[in-house]
Amino acid sequence: MYLLDTNHCSAAILGDENLLRRIAEIENSLITTCVIVQGELVDMAERSQRREDNLALIHRFIQGIYIYNIDASTATIYGQLKAALFNQFAPKNKNKRRKTKVTDLGFDENDIWIAAIALQNNLAVVSRDSDFLRIQQVRTFSWESWV
Repeated sequence: MYLLDTNHCSAAILGDENLLRRIAEIENSLITTCVIVQGELVDMAERSQRREDNLALIHRFIQGIYIYNIDASTATIYGQLKAALFNQFAPKNKNKRRKTKVTDLGFDENDIWIAAIALQNNLAVVSRDSDFLRIQQVRTFSWESWV
């Protein structure tokens, strides 16, 4: 099964022909996303010039796709994943390490949550974000890009 990241959901909503063709090749029940992506899509629409139209497009898209939620198991995986990223990429000096945030290391918090959901549910992340390649250095999961 596949978990579409925000950039792929957005491309599908906007009618990217190559992406829609790829999605059509796959059984519909195998294409999913998560509440994190849903939140990012709504944020984008809320800040757009065509707010109502974009919210309607997102609503239609979301109704046609399974949405994974976050639970206590997801939170545990997220915490373990974030700690592993710090251990791998943060400065070794304790003073510098204490002041370092995961975003300082080049990771988006939401991408860590998305990876945690994918790991929990054995999903392949479909994204063009390079964060996922780096996250794979600490936990193995499937990652693809269709755009």
